[in-house]
Amino acid sequence: MARRPSLTGVIETLEKAYGAPESPPTTDPWEMILRENVVYLAKDEDREKAFAALKKEVGTRPRDILKASPKALQRISGLAGILAENSARKVREAAEISESEFGGDLSQVLDWPIPKARRALKKFPGIGDPGADKLMLLAGRLPVLAVESNGLGVLSRLGLAPDEGSYSAKYRAAREIGESDDCAWLWKARQLLRTHGQRTCKWTRPLCESCVLNEVCPFPKSTAKARSYKVPRAGRR
Repeated sequence: MARRPSLTGVIETLEKAYGAPESPPTTDPWEMILRENVVYLAKDEDREKAFAALKKEVGTRPRDILKASPKALQRISGLAGILAENSARKVREAAEISESEFGGDLSQVLDWPIPKARRALKKFPGIGDPGADKLMLLAGRLPVLAVESNGLGVLSRLGLAPDEGSYSAKYRAAREIGESDDCAWLWKARQLLRTHGQRTCKWTRPLCESCVLNEVCPFPKSTAKARSYKVPRAGRR
C-alpha cells in the first residue's frame, strides 16, 4: 500500500503550480459574514462586486443595512444574478443579529474563548462550523485547516480525509490534519486546496491526466471509482 502523502508536500506542489494565493480582502469577521451572504454561490469576483456596491450605496454597518430598503438590498445582491431576494434577506438578518446581540461590534467575539466565539459566529445565516473556523483562522485565533467543499474533495481523494460518511464528519477529520499551528500557512493551504478543487480536482470529471499531484494521489488509479464518485452534500459553510 502506498504511503499517504504529507499535507506539507501537497501544498508545496500546489503552490509551485498555482502560485501563492492572494491575500484575503479582510480579516474582519463582520465583513466576511457580509461577503458570505450578500450573494449566494457566486464567483469571488461577483461577490466582491456586490460587496463593493453594498459598501458604497448602503454602508456595511449593521445600522446602515437595517435602514436600507429591501428593494435596494435585492438590487445589490442581484449583481451576481443569483437568488437576490434570499441573499438580501440574509444580509438584513445578519445585521439584526449583529445589532441586537453584539451592539453592532462583532470584533469583540475574537477575544472570547474559542467555543464561545464559535457559538456566537454560528448565530449568523450561512455560518456553520467551517465558516466559523474560517473566520477565526483568518483572524489568527484558531490554527485549523478550515477547508471548504472543493478542498475537502481534494483531501478525500488524496486519502488525507475520509472518503465515506457525512460532510460534517469528513470536515471534522480534515480540520485536524493541518501539520502546522501557523494560521498564515493554514490559510494558504486552504486556499490552494480550494483552487485545485475548482480548477483540476473537480467533483465531477476531475482532470486527473493533467494533475500535478498524480504521483502521490491514489484516485486516478481506479477508473471505476472515478466514474462513480458521489458528490457529498455540504451543510452550512
